[in-house]
Amino acid sequence: MRWSHKLFLLLVSALVCGLVLSTNVFAADGENKVELTKQQQEEIAEIQQEILEKKKEVIEKYVEFGVFSEEKGNHIIEKMEEHYSKLEKNGFIPRWEKRKHHHDKE
Repeated sequence: MRWSHKLFLLLVSALVCGLVLSTNVFAADGENKVELTKQQQEEIAEIQQEILEKKKEVIEKYVEFGVFSEEKGNHIIEKMEEHYSKLEKNGFIPRWEKRKHHHDKE
């Protein structure tokens, strides 16, 4: 068997394995059904908290430098905290549901 034929078979096999593995993670309706262990959730929580604190620092600097008003800065921070709470409520599994926007019409 020539090397190019072997390489082709290897690439096709890798592609098929990747597709099989990726479809096993999603249910028939396309929703992710993975649940993290308590330890995994704690690890993600720690990282997410660090990210949240850094983002808050950035927003506070924007307020300090006059880029945002204090009111707008507080509003942004409030939304970031709401997002963190939703992540926490969902076991730190992000939900990527399709959201309706004002410009979407039914």
